[in-house]
Amino acid sequence: MIMKFLPDVPAWPQLPNRSSRESMNIQFSEGFPGIIIEGDNIHIEPGENFETELDRIYLDCQAENFDKYSVSTEYAAGLHTFLSQNEKLNTVKGQITGPVTWGLTVTNQDGVAILYDDTLAEIAAKFLRLKASWQENALRRLTPDTIIFVDEPYMVSLGSAFVSIPYEKVTALLDEVFQGIQGLKGVHCCGNTDWSLLLGTTIDILSFDAYTQATSLSLYPNEVKSFLSRGGIIAWGIVPNNEEALVKESLSSLHDRLGEAMAPFTRNGISFRQIMEQGLITPSCGLANMSPEAASLALELLAGLSNNIRERYTLY
Repeated sequence: MIMKFLPDVPAWPQLPNRSSRESMNIQFSEGFPGIIIEGDNIHIEPGENFETELDRIYLDCQAENFDKYSVSTEYAAGLHTFLSQNEKLNTVKGQITGPVTWGLTVTNQDGVAILYDDTLAEIAAKFLRLKASWQENALRRLTPDTIIFVDEPYMVSLGSAFVSIPYEKVTALLDEVFQGIQGLKGVHCCGNTDWSLLLGTTIDILSFDAYTQATSLSLYPNEVKSFLSRGGIIAWGIVPNNEEALVKESLSSLHDRLGEAMAPFTRNGISFRQIMEQGLITPSCGLANMSPEAASLALELLAGLSNNIRERYTLY
């Protein structure tokens, strides 16, 4: 379905319903020192050589030695099937869990998220950087033009009473992962967050849920304007990943909804043409919770909307 509907920028599929090891947090934990997976939970139990193994991650980052930080077929069957494609591709998209989300999911022996341990948080970011480098290098077997997204759904919790992390630390952890990405790099957050933080990083693409969260991004018109002025791209997640909402939509209704999502920015001095030319459209978030039929419909609507917009505004 991906190769059929998304031929311009196909992405490899994560398949969490196939195995819990393909859930976004467990999927990139493979090989981290002391990692223990129990069902959907991940925690760390330091072994005898724990400190030495952590030091190795530091050294491998310095040497850009990412070869041993692969993601195996057991953890990402979709990735390895994707890598076996023989079709000629222009651009491909991959993804990795971000250091904030991963750091809030993985806990130490006391059940405390490792994001609150400065040393482990930093090493986790370096580990994910190496994972991202390995993945990007693997995808470049298909094409030199790659996009790697850092998925950060837990960014919605920043600033809340439940997650007290200095923004400077968040930025530093994200930048660490970004250093492992040579091609285009993006961040996806499917809820409301402080968009100024993400827009102020070195990302090339900001991906958000434009179907339900368009208003939240419109509160940052100056930051969006600056982001676009330096060549940034906004990925508008305008096709819902909720089946009940999806069946009520059509190409026409989604086009109107996208226009409504973009309107506040044009009223704040950003040209509609620039928004379109520096834009992608995507599903609002992952499709794993949908039936195969609904997922196919979402991708079909996405492809149809993209073609309609390109033709209408002469975007090629």
